[in-house]
Amino acid sequence: MGCFECCIKCLGGVPYASLVATILCFSGVALFCGCGHVALTGTVAILETHFSKVTSDHAMLTDIIQLMQYVIYGIASFFFLYGIILLAEGFYTTSAVKELHSEFKTTICGRCISGMFVFLTYILGIAWLGVFGFSAVPVFLFYNMWSTCATIAPMANLTEIDSICVDVRQYGIIPWNATPGKACGSTLGDICNTSEFYLSYHLYIVACAGAGATVIALLIYMMATTYNFAVLKFKSREDCCTKF
Repeated sequence: MGCFECCIKCLGGVPYASLVATILCFSGVALFCGCGHVALTGTVAILETHFSKVTSDHAMLTDIIQLMQYVIYGIASFFFLYGIILLAEGFYTTSAVKELHSEFKTTICGRCISGMFVFLTYILGIAWLGVFGFSAVPVFLFYNMWSTCATIAPMANLTEIDSICVDVRQYGIIPWNATPGKACGSTLGDICNTSEFYLSYHLYIVACAGAGATVIALLIYMMATTYNFAVLKFKSREDCCTKF
């Protein structure tokens, strides 16, 4: 076998679907975790500075955000390892599927491991759909605030401007007894012009996009692993039938 034929055979065993999914998964998780972590820190700064100046009023929210940041660390570590494992499993199953027409045989243990990854990837895909929906919530809140600020800019009447407010207490972020709890008029415009608001808003958008990319990556993983598992199971039954 020449060098060219050897290279073609090696390239034929590459799980391109799993490879694309791994790159997309790493990119999506990195965007979600990195941007989400920084955006949460900026959100706390905005609330403490403009909406809840008494520490006890937002103490629970601060604890929840810190817990979410620790969860982000765990998500990043888990998906880094899980992506590598799925890529390695993709190499194994792809080679098995391509070589089944020769004398290559798979074991029951290997098929069970492949089935376990199919099930686990389905569960993670459903979970990440929830994460994607949850990550859209802060984007919606910041967009409402930004659109309200956009209506203030062209106004010249101070009375009309002062009547336009954003009350974050209505979203359940902070309790109703938090002071001041809302921002109106020029104060609201100043908040929207701060670097914390601008950065947090766009980071939440990028984090939401990263969660969406991770969902797509898991869908690709699901299709690839399900196909490979189905082919392996079918071929194993075919081999059992040919023995008799």
